[in-house]
Amino acid sequence: MAGKEIYHKVKDKVKDAFNSSGPETGKGKTKLSGKRVKHGYHLVKGKSNHPMEDYLVAEYRQVGEHDLGLFAIFDGHLGHTVPDFLRSHLFDNILSEPEFLSDPKTAIQKAYQLTDEKILENASVLGRGGSTAVTAILIGSDKSVKLVVANVGDSRAVISKNGVAEQLSVDHEPNMERQTIEKKGGFVSNLPGDVPRVDGQLAVARAFGDRSLKKHLSSEPYVIDETITENSDFLILASDGLWKVMSNQEAVDEIKDFKDAQAAAKHLTEQAVNRKSKDDISVIVVKFLC
Repeated sequence: MAGKEIYHKVKDKVKDAFNSSGPETGKGKTKLSGKRVKHGYHLVKGKSNHPMEDYLVAEYRQVGEHDLGLFAIFDGHLGHTVPDFLRSHLFDNILSEPEFLSDPKTAIQKAYQLTDEKILENASVLGRGGSTAVTAILIGSDKSVKLVVANVGDSRAVISKNGVAEQLSVDHEPNMERQTIEKKGGFVSNLPGDVPRVDGQLAVARAFGDRSLKKHLSSEPYVIDETITENSDFLILASDGLWKVMSNQEAVDEIKDFKDAQAAAKHLTEQAVNRKSKDDISVIVVKFLC
């Protein structure tokens, strides 16, 4: 896709996303391999002066004989065009990989890299910013439902199993990858009163975009898969606007008695605001029912 086409497509989508009837909240449901799945989401703009930089995907598709649930949170920085590009293209790129159904982990790794390359190629129109990502794909087959989670950055996926929180993603903090960053010629700052930052700028070690920092950053995702069982209660995907003020177990405990996924997602955003979170907050809750 040419640079101008990408620019106009992103501009039009941004305009749609921020009108007065924009999709700040919503829900849906489906059935995967005999298991009912319901999801709900809610977004709240933070207290910054710039436009909302959190974007999400929550939808269902069919690929061949497999029913899929596609969920993602994209938390942008230095602009909203990169997370919006991810919303429009990342899942299409993942599903276009030939081995997606046979080897979803490899397909996701390849698609993350390909998508990041496209973003960097079009940095002149998408801007100098970047984005985290956490994606969750439910794959229904004849016998089971598989969950595949991937992430770069600090947007997080947490699953509740019999009421116990389990983090499925990895927060890519700069200090965790200090040696790798330094081998690439970069550095990690640790100034008093501030979080660690790559080259004194970015508070995550992995991200999409960020062309000026890319030689010291990675866009390689952490990927994990598991089977949804009778012990699986629900999945939470959220940007760090939630996780800065709430632990994994606190988030699970807050919504464990909610029957409606949309109400649960909204409740988590409200609790984050009550706890003085000033960042953009986006939450998806996916409930697994027998």
